[in-house]
Amino acid sequence: MIRPGVEVRTVTVRRLVLGTLLAAFRGPVAPRWAVDLVAEGLAGHVLFGFNVVDGDQLALLSATLRDARSDVLIGIDEEGGDVTRLGHLDGSPYPGNGALGAIGDTELTERIYAAIGRDLARVGINLNLAPSVDVNAVADNPIIGTRSFGTDPACVALHSAAAVRGLQGVGIAACAKHFPGHGATRVDSHVDLPTVDASLDVLRSRDLPPFAAAIAAGAKSVMTAHIRLPELTGSDPATFSSAALGTLLRGELGFTGAIITDALEMQGAARVAGGTAPGAALALAAGADLLCIGADVDEALVEAIVADVITAVEDGRLSLTRLEEAAARAAELAAWAAPPAAVTHAVTGTGLGLVAARRAITVEGVLPPLAGALVVQLESASTIAEGPVPWGVHPHVAPNVTPIRATATATSAAQLRAAAAGRPIVVAGRNLHRLAGAAALIDALAETDCVVVVEMGWPSTWRPAGVAAFLTTYGASRANGRAAAEALGLVA
Repeated sequence: MIRPGVEVRTVTVRRLVLGTLLAAFRGPVAPRWAVDLVAEGLAGHVLFGFNVVDGDQLALLSATLRDARSDVLIGIDEEGGDVTRLGHLDGSPYPGNGALGAIGDTELTERIYAAIGRDLARVGINLNLAPSVDVNAVADNPIIGTRSFGTDPACVALHSAAAVRGLQGVGIAACAKHFPGHGATRVDSHVDLPTVDASLDVLRSRDLPPFAAAIAAGAKSVMTAHIRLPELTGSDPATFSSAALGTLLRGELGFTGAIITDALEMQGAARVAGGTAPGAALALAAGADLLCIGADVDEALVEAIVADVITAVEDGRLSLTRLEEAAARAAELAAWAAPPAAVTHAVTGTGLGLVAARRAITVEGVLPPLAGALVVQLESASTIAEGPVPWGVHPHVAPNVTPIRATATATSAAQLRAAAAGRPIVVAGRNLHRLAGAAALIDALAETDCVVVVEMGWPSTWRPAGVAAFLTTYGASRANGRAAAEALGLVA
């Protein structure tokens, strides 16, 4: 333990701090500073869609980082489904957790995650910031939704364990997120600090079973949530709470692996800490081991974080022992993930993902003949977690089908009716029941036209009167879109 006021700006302490940081950089090529910091001891980098052009480029990027230090952590958010980085240009070839949970086949979930793991191994990535094991307890949750395996804690737990086994069985470290459970929030922690006013008993029965299952399955890491639970965390987010990370996660659940924070740039953390850099020492002091900085990172920010954490050690806000413990756990994770994962030939990508997406689809009502239909995609904003990834049925329809995109609040039923010219109308969208103007538009169309609705978001109880059929995909990935087009009979 270092006494307050004692100068510790040494190479050794700097290296310890670097060993707890997961940085990021823009572009398809690692800048010199990003490589040099890895050589100096930076734990690693998290890659985003803006780093990905194609497989060959990504493999070269990973090799560049690994040349700087062989045990560098190269992480990514590759959940499959709606949150994909490898597939950010045209969508994921896999359905996401919502679809897998709806299917209810844990063996399939394990195979899907093993396939995702092999995809990551091929391009040199060794840490997947997945699966999301949140129980989607609030139907209109603005950030989890189809990223969740479902609403039943026991079912989510089974699929969470399967996902961990799938990833780690092919040598990719898994990260169960977002502890202690982001599924009951009504606010996106990217933009504010959500409050979940639930008792510890509710937390233990509803939100924690999937984390317990993931830990029992051997999950190498767990990610914190920037959410406030007054009975557990007081006024702080879980990321800054020793009660959440120490007493609950380490003590009660017995987790011994690496605790990784969600991005410290997110407002659920940064607004409380007074910025991205000040949040680092708070998270480490609470018990976190690896700090995801975020997507908007440069050398200056990394250096500011390093300086702030060193100062926290000097003035006693963070003990040197806690910093050493965090760096050691990060190094242990890196050592496990360092050996190149074995890449085996198996049915992956479009093959396995499409098979799964087909199984997830449910159809209520009777599908009419839809040859030559007008297919209307009602546009909706992507969440920050998803990013602007292409989605929908449009890319998969036959040439005789007319696809159009429309904004529900700016489009009338009369306009769509005129465009259809007597043909059936298929309306596809995400979370249609809460998309502004969508329900009224569909109701108006169904009064006089043959209408089929395709729900590609989290399913609700809303069903518009008068439609011929209502199809649910449980996600909007490329695999989900193709499966929906097939079910509608609209593919070539």
